[in-house]
Amino acid sequence: MPVRSRGVVRGEHLRHADAENDRRPGRHGGPGDGVRLWCAGPGGGRDGGAASAPAPARTTTDDRPSAPATGAPPPAVLWSRGDQGRDVRELQARLRQIAWLFEGPTGAYGEVTERAVKGFQAKRGLPATGKADAVTWQRLLRMTREPGEWELYPMGGRPAAAPDPRCLSGRVLCIDKTSRILRWMVDGRTLTTVSVRFGSQYTPTREGVFHVYWKSRDHVSTLYRSPMPYAMFFSGGQAVHYSADFAARGYAGASHGCVNVRDEAAIARLFTQVRNGDKVVVSW
Repeated sequence: MPVRSRGVVRGEHLRHADAENDRRPGRHGGPGDGVRLWCAGPGGGRDGGAASAPAPARTTTDDRPSAPATGAPPPAVLWSRGDQGRDVRELQARLRQIAWLFEGPTGAYGEVTERAVKGFQAKRGLPATGKADAVTWQRLLRMTREPGEWELYPMGGRPAAAPDPRCLSGRVLCIDKTSRILRWMVDGRTLTTVSVRFGSQYTPTREGVFHVYWKSRDHVSTLYRSPMPYAMFFSGGQAVHYSADFAARGYAGASHGCVNVRDEAAIARLFTQVRNGDKVVVSW
C-alpha cells in the first residue's frame, strides 16, 4: 500500500492520481481527507487544459511553467516555515536532488528551505509563496525519486533501534551498523549516544563481541599515517576513534575498518569513562 504524507500519496501516486482524476474532474482533496490532489483548470482538465486533450508525457525534468487555474481555490498548504519532521526532511531531500537545496536535510523548515521552495515555484510559474502546497508537492514528486534512508539522514540523527540483547548487561560500547549509532551503556542503561561511521565494503568493520584492549589518546595510524584521536582498540587494528573527515564529510566517506565518531567533545568524554576490558558489541 502506498504511504501517505498529509494526504499526499507517495510511490505510485502519479498513476493512481491520474486514474482518479479522469473519473472525478474538477475536485480538490485536502490534507487528511483521503483523496488524491490535483489542480483543475478552466476547461475541467488537469493543469488548465481542456478535458478532452491528451495528458502530456511526464519527464523527470519538468521545468514547464504551470498554466494559472482561474476561479479555483488556493491549494492546501502541506508544510511551511516552522514545521518539523520526517515529511519536511523528505521535501528537503527531493529539493537537493534537483539542486534547489544544498544543505541538510535537517527536518526543520526554516529560511533556507523556504527560499528553495520559493525559487522552485517561481521557475515553474506557481505562486512563489515559499510554502509547500499540494500543487508544488505534486510537481516536485514528478521530477524526483523517493529518497533513500541515508539521503534523509546524511549526517546521522536517524532514530536508533532497540539495543542488541548482548548490550544489556555490564559496561558496553553497543554499536549498531544499521542505524549507525553507538551507545555507551552500563547495566542496560544508555548514558551516551553518538552517530558513527564504518569501513567500506573493501575494509569492513568486523561484527561480533569484543573487548577494549588498549586506549591511545593521541594515536596516529602506523599503516595509513592518519590521526586517530581518542582511539579505543577492540579488534586488531580496529578502534573507536574521532575522525575529522567524518566531521567534515559525513557519510560521503568511510573508514578503513574503524568506528569513526564525528562529535569530538562526546568522544573525549567517552574516552575518560571507558576502561580496558569493557565489552564492545558490533551488530547489524
